[in-house]
Amino acid sequence: MKLYIKYDFNAACKKILEEQLDKTGVSYTLLGSREVEIRQNIPTAKMNQLIAGLGNYGIEIIESQKSILVQKIKDTIIEMVHLDEAQATLKASDYLSEKLEYSYGYLSNLFSELTFTSIENFIILQKTERAKHLITTTGLSVSEIAWELNYSSVAHFCTQFKGVTGLTPTAFQRIIKKRRKLLNGESDIDLISGISTENNINKNQ
Repeated sequence: MKLYIKYDFNAACKKILEEQLDKTGVSYTLLGSREVEIRQNIPTAKMNQLIAGLGNYGIEIIESQKSILVQKIKDTIIEMVHLDEAQATLKASDYLSEKLEYSYGYLSNLFSELTFTSIENFIILQKTERAKHLITTTGLSVSEIAWELNYSSVAHFCTQFKGVTGLTPTAFQRIIKKRRKLLNGESDIDLISGISTENNINKNQ
């Protein structure tokens, strides 16, 4: 028997973070999903305990200012692609510069320096994940999804989608429909994770 799991990544990380911080006994405030304000000094032993506890879940405390900015770039791109409707009317370069208050040239060079991939590739990966979600959870056509993700043309969208997944959006839709029939329409199951895809772009997340 195979189970396909769907989960909220941010909610899971927040829960883990709260549990590990509570173990230290320090007073804190969560600022969004990736920032924490500690309202007192943490003894070295407690800090090591926190680092080790978070490390067990693959969560790392970032200390380098450059690394912090790169993480903010990633978070802003995810917000732009998955959450913010305004992205449909703004160029990614303008959106990032406006949100982070740095020139796009500086952000682009820093991102490439630390991740060994480009901002453009990271955006393509996020758009592909968003497209897969829309295909799986909505009745939107390929053309409508291309427009939703601010592509200049359907052909451009299809080319990028296939470059990441190895499938055209239409082929992906057919697979989803077949799997739904096999699973008797159990729409709460995350069908995306059951599809083996070939990723031709360096994720380096």
